[in-house]
Amino acid sequence: MNELVLVKYGEIILKGLNRPLFEDKLVRNIKAVLHDLGKIKITRAQATIYIEPVTDNIEISKIIERLKKVFGIVSISRVAKVEKNIDSIKKKAAEYLLPVLANHKTFKVETKRADKRFPLKSPEISREVGGYILSQVTHLKVDVNNPDIVVNVEVRDTSAYVYTEKISGVGGMPIGTNGKATLLLSGGIDSPVAGWMIAKRGVEIEAVHFFSYPYTSERAKDKVIELTKILASYCGKIKLHIVPFTDIQLKIHEKCPDEQLTLIMRRFMMKIAEKIALKNNSNALITGESLGQVASQTIQSLGVTNAAVDLPVFRPLIGMDKDEIVAIARKIETFEISILPYEDCCTVFVPKHPKTKPQLSKLLESESHLDVEGMVDTAVNETEVLEIVIER
Repeated sequence: MNELVLVKYGEIILKGLNRPLFEDKLVRNIKAVLHDLGKIKITRAQATIYIEPVTDNIEISKIIERLKKVFGIVSISRVAKVEKNIDSIKKKAAEYLLPVLANHKTFKVETKRADKRFPLKSPEISREVGGYILSQVTHLKVDVNNPDIVVNVEVRDTSAYVYTEKISGVGGMPIGTNGKATLLLSGGIDSPVAGWMIAKRGVEIEAVHFFSYPYTSERAKDKVIELTKILASYCGKIKLHIVPFTDIQLKIHEKCPDEQLTLIMRRFMMKIAEKIALKNNSNALITGESLGQVASQTIQSLGVTNAAVDLPVFRPLIGMDKDEIVAIARKIETFEISILPYEDCCTVFVPKHPKTKPQLSKLLESESHLDVEGMVDTAVNETEVLEIVIER
């Protein structure tokens, strides 16, 4: 049987003259995630990508599982390829789809006739195919309003295709089409979701984690590595920068007012992340901040944090509540790792009464007692860099 996978994409279609650049990048990303499965032919035409195993030992189900995590794809269908004449189409539809149709009571046929030279129009094709299926699967009935299952027929340039299932893709834009940004990645729920959301817009990401050993454990570091692996399953290889942060926290704790500790710490994080980002040709920072979630995420607090850096700061979660963030974390499978009870640097040296309406001038006055530039440079120079790749 000539069975293959049809991939559809959405927003790319709106890219006008730049559309081929986005399509080419999506095809390259698909080739990258499938490269180790065997010889696979990948072509594109009419806003569709055709993925066809060349050898028999390649499992279509494995191809589909990997495509579910490729940004830019909106739907994936396992299809049968058939000669472009009505007798072949209707016979193949009944034969190929019989195991699925046998489990349902009602159906309808929907046809897309991309090749307008085909002698029958879409409604005529649907009637022919539907009638033939009814003659072969006698318990089925037609229900055009609320069918148990839809039989899809697509008549294209060189062949026709029949299928029932449209599996949702993650959508968005292909990774690598919209620059690079650096994610401040903690071990919590929010920042992995923030990174995933920006990556979904086609942005290549790197990650920076602040490690406060011995106040945070090796298990906390391993947790962040596991979270990065999950993000890498969507984004491809991710460079993870692990910044030694203990000395900076101790100096802030020693020389700055208690109520300012978290905000000054956040400003150091932003400065260090910006320096690492610029060294790695990254165009922006990403944080998992959500307005009003904690004291360091009030409007005033975000203002003084932003003032620490010049790069744009993306906060995709800023208007979301926790339930919405958790729903995405569950969907992308970071939630169960994020809730493991290992502390991170944001949970040590927490002030009893943090400032919620800070003034930048007072923070700058406190920072003047620190060698900010020297401390940032030392942390960047001592940063450990890991390249996280997908393990298949």
